[in-house]
Formats: sequence, structure tokens, C-alpha cells
Amino acid sequence: MTGAGAVAPAPSAPQALSKARINVIFLTVVLGMLMAALDSTIVATALPTIVADLGGAGHMAWVVTSYLVAEAIATALAGKFGDLFGRKLIFQLSGFIFICGSMVAGLANGMTLLIAARAVQGLGAGGLMVTAMALIADVIPLRERGKYQGGLGAVFGVTTVIGPTLGGLFTDHLSWRWCFYVNVPIAVIMILVAARTIPVVRNAVKPIVDYLGIALIAIGVTCLILGLEWGGQEYAWGSAVILGLFAAALVAFAGFVAVEFRAEDPMLPMHLFRSNVFTVCSILSFIVGFAMLGAMTYLPAFLQYVMGVSATASGIRTLPLVVGLFATSITSGVVVGRTGRYKLFPIAGTAIMALGLYLMSTMNASTSVWAQSLYMLVLGLGIGLAMQVLTIAVQNSVPYSDLGTATSGVTFFRTIGSAFGTTVFGTLYTNQIGPNLGAALVQTKVPPDTAQNPELLRRLPAEQAGPIIDAYATSIDYVFRWVVPVAVLGFVIAWFLKEVPLRDSARADASNVGDGFAVPDSSDRAVQLERSVAKILRKLRDNAVPDSGILAAAGSSLSRDEAWALGQVRFFHRLRGSVTAADIARTHFVPPEVVDPVFAKAERDGLVLRDGDRLTLTGKGTREIDRVRTAWRGWLENQLDDWDLDAPQDRALLDQALDNIATKLLDEADRPDALASRA
Repeated sequence: MTGAGAVAPAPSAPQALSKARINVIFLTVVLGMLMAALDSTIVATALPTIVADLGGAGHMAWVVTSYLVAEAIATALAGKFGDLFGRKLIFQLSGFIFICGSMVAGLANGMTLLIAARAVQGLGAGGLMVTAMALIADVIPLRERGKYQGGLGAVFGVTTVIGPTLGGLFTDHLSWRWCFYVNVPIAVIMILVAARTIPVVRNAVKPIVDYLGIALIAIGVTCLILGLEWGGQEYAWGSAVILGLFAAALVAFAGFVAVEFRAEDPMLPMHLFRSNVFTVCSILSFIVGFAMLGAMTYLPAFLQYVMGVSATASGIRTLPLVVGLFATSITSGVVVGRTGRYKLFPIAGTAIMALGLYLMSTMNASTSVWAQSLYMLVLGLGIGLAMQVLTIAVQNSVPYSDLGTATSGVTFFRTIGSAFGTTVFGTLYTNQIGPNLGAALVQTKVPPDTAQNPELLRRLPAEQAGPIIDAYATSIDYVFRWVVPVAVLGFVIAWFLKEVPLRDSARADASNVGDGFAVPDSSDRAVQLERSVAKILRKLRDNAVPDSGILAAAGSSLSRDEAWALGQVRFFHRLRGSVTAADIARTHFVPPEVVDPVFAKAERDGLVLRDGDRLTLTGKGTREIDRVRTAWRGWLENQLDDWDLDAPQDRALLDQALDNIATKLLDEADRPDALASRA
């Protein structure tokens, strides 16, 4: 992405792709997204077994946290590197890094090596997710992009359902190591298919990378999480190490703010925090991530240690939380899309989150399955209500020049919140389980290795297992009880959110549940605007934007098939310098006999010239197609006329983006299958 005040020309034109090839590319991208998203949740049900095998119960949270922190850092870099070196290369390189991390994680013989391998996995995962979203913008026609992008977001949401259960299945029937090994063959196939199918598209302008800002935020987050993780465990809270880590985090965060004020193209522009909506939504995103992943990481531990269920069953038993999350995400999106009102949802969501966390803090070994399911459902309902609308609210409130950075910023805060939530849950849990379990072991004379292994714990006589189970229940209840104030803080903050009338493009986004999940996204403002336009196109009925209506608005005498033919000639000339009718037919997988009559008609009307087999536009053809392009541009402006563009730089940037989008729509002005049906 270029600096905020620059007008970026369109990227180099992508290769014209067949429908079959587009679908293969989409499936390849889905594989990358699926693996990356799955590995943030798949280990939750395996953690108790991993601890029993490798030890290091005090570092259990870092198996999840290291992945999330590395993922957040990678998402900040991968989008820029994709613009510098090509998204295809970064996608494949991210896949290779992910393979390396997965292999080492599966082979790890100690908790420290596993945590390091998970960090490597996170770097690959962040690159996969960001480039996956960008590749969709590169290869999918704008008219069809909305359904593909919604599907990609939904994949991220589905992993929330299947991740814990799949991790439990591997743990019970193979080994926890297969939670990582399973990625290797899938990633190898993904890389090979990507090499053959994904075209190389480079940005026309080299982006400026805020290396110093990214490094400082990474150092600050890491130091703060380490301080929270080690405090009271490895070192006393008042020790020089812990105080030094907190001081280093403070210095790094202060340095980050100073750098962002001066950076030419900052990772997170500080002026965004002047916006009430961005500031409040960022805090709420942090809190939602905090509660969601923290709870999902420690719920399986409660179910396995306290309730005595298997790893697989613990994954299945967490489904009420996910069902609640999906239900209210879908409902809130539909309501916001229809009414344009969104403030109520984060207020209600954080209140219900607080209630759900409190109810879960009352669970013990005698709590019925139905009561536990109800408590998890309540928490999921709250998370879903708060999560869906935050990105939409931010996109709706910022100027166009900040559209990309604001969108990626809110997602970044949610990812960091997930990392902090897992760490804080882990710190609270570890500080309690040590003394509680120690007292139980003295009372029961059970070996520590047995007490830390859920399977062996289930085999103990009730009189021996009882005190140990109570120790786990008391410790995990303590965690949920102390996180209730965080949700209450979110409830208070949500009242300060300003409600700004939704743009039509934001309404289209709100009704798409796929976008409600924390998918790391492109920071490119052009990609974001094209996504909004794509969703408007998808939301409208097929006859709401007829190409004949555009032709009439242009005052053009072209028929729809001639407009398509002229658009194709110009597109291929821009791409290759020359084109034949056979080239165009071959690209769209139709016989040349389908398109030949169209080009013959255009030649008779003086719109194209043939030089042998080569086609070129005449002056008349160029003028006609420019008029159609201008009409598309006018239609786009009408769809986006609710954008507030007071700043001249915003107007210039949006003008350039609309020109680029109008060109793409013109290139897609008709479909070969429609031509075939009329031939």
C-alpha cells in the first residue's frame, strides 16, 4: 500500500482465468486458510495430554499464545511482502514455514521446543491468512467475489467448531502429535497446486514497510506477555526480571507510538484513535478475543480433569459455546444489515459474556451436563453479539484513506486480545493449581504424574481422585471468576460507542456472517473498497444492475455482446499487447464458433479491425467502450454516494479506486455462457 496521500495506480492486470482454474485456486486458498485457522483451536483439547507427556504445566498457555503472537506479527508483514515480492510467492513461502513448524511441533520432546515450533507455525499461519484474502481479490472477478470472500470467512468460523473436536479425535485415537503432523501432507499439496495454478500478480507501486513500528509492537507485546506468564511462577512479581519485562514493554509501546506518528506509512496510524468508533471497537475487539480464546483453551481442561471425559468428548461438549456464537453472529448481522443500528449489540453482548463467565465459575464435578451446556451457550451468545458488528462499525466510520489500516487494526487487536486472554487465564490457573494440587497430593499420596494425566486420573478410586478433581475445579473456577470484571469493563466501554448511520456498503458487509470472525485481513484500502462493491453487487438481484441499463446510461449503441467483445479486446491488449478471437474463446473454455459471430458483428459496425487473426479496437470502438466505462463509474458513485469525503486526498484516492473498479466491471461485462446461449 502506498502512503496515505498517494494515489495508487491499478496493479498489473491479472491473467484471464477460466472458471475451472478459479475454482481450483479458491480450493487451494481455502486449504491454506483452513490449516492456519484450525491450528489456533485444535490444540485446546490436546493440552492436558501434552502436559502429561511433556510436563511443563505452568507453560501450557504458551502453546496457544506463542502461535497467536507470531500470527499477529506475520499478518502485519505478509501483506506488505506480498506487494513487494508477489502474493503467490509469499503464500507458498508461508506454507513452507507452516510445514517446518508443524514437523518440529509433532517431533517436540519438551515444552520449550513445542512452544518455539508453535511460534514458527504462527508466522506461517499469519502469512497464509492474509495472502489468502488478497489472492481472492487478485483472481476472482469482482461480480463473483462477494460469495467467495464470504465463504473464506465462513471457513475461519467453521474451524472454531471442528478444531477442538478434531484435536480430541487425534489425541484419543492416534496421538496429540497428529494435531501437527496432519498439516504436512495438506500443505505440500497446497504449495504444489499453487505453483501450477495461481498467477503472478505484482503491485504497480512498491509499498513502504513500517519495520521499526512492527518490531516495537512485537517486542512490547512479547515482554508484557512474558511478564504476565512468569510473574508469580518463575519469578516473584516484584523481582527485577518481571519489573524489567514490564518496563521494557512500556518503553517499546511508547517507542511504537512515537514511531507511528513519524512513519511515512504507519502500521497503525495514531490519528485513528481520534475516532470514538475506532477506539471503542478496538478495545471491545481485544476484550472479545480475550474472553473467547481464553475460555476455549481452558474449558477442555475442566471437562477432562473435573468431569472425567475423553479429549474427543471434551471437544464435543464445548459445542454449545460455538452454537451460541454462530447463532447471535448471524442474527446480529442480519438485523444490523436491515436496520443500520449496531450499538445495542456490543452492549448486550458484553453483558451476556459477563453472565456466562460468572455462571461457568460456579461449575464443579456435580454440575449437570445440561447446566454446563447452558452456561457455555450463554457465553457463546454474548461473544457472537459483540463480535459481528465491530469491524463493520469501524469500516463505516473511517475515511477512505484509512479503510484498510482501520480494518486490519481491529482484527489485530482481537488477535492480541486472544493471546493476552490465554496468558492471563494461564497465569491465574497456574498460580492456583500449584498450591491446590500440592495439598491434594499430600492428602491422597497420588504421584504427580498420575494427577496431571486425565486418563490415569479417571482410573483412580473415588476417594483418591476426589481431592485432586476438586483442586482442578477450584482452580479453573477461580480463573473464570476473575475474568468476569474484564467483560464488565467491556460492558461499560460499549456504552461510549457512537452510532454512525451505516453506509450501504457497510449494510452489505453486516449481513455476511463470514466476515464476523477474526480473519486477519489485507490492509490495502483498494482491496477493502472492492470487497464492499462486490458485496453490493452480490446483494442486488441480477436484474438490478443490467448491463443493458449501463449501456443505456452511457448513451451507447452497443449491444451487450459487443460491449463484452470490446472489453475483452481492450483487456487482452493491456495484458499481452495483442489478441485473437481464438485466444478469448480458449480462455473462457468455449468453442471459437461461439465468439466469432460477435467479433464479426463488431467488425461490420466499425468497432474492431482484423489484421489477419489479430483484433484491435478502432477509434469508434475505443470511444464507445470509454463511454460504457464512464457509465459504470457513475453507477459506482451512486452506490457509494454515502461516503463522507471532505478531505481532498480521500476524494482523489477514491476516484482512482473507482476508475480501477469500473475497468474491472467493464472487463466482466458479459459472460461467455450467456453468449453461448444466444448463439
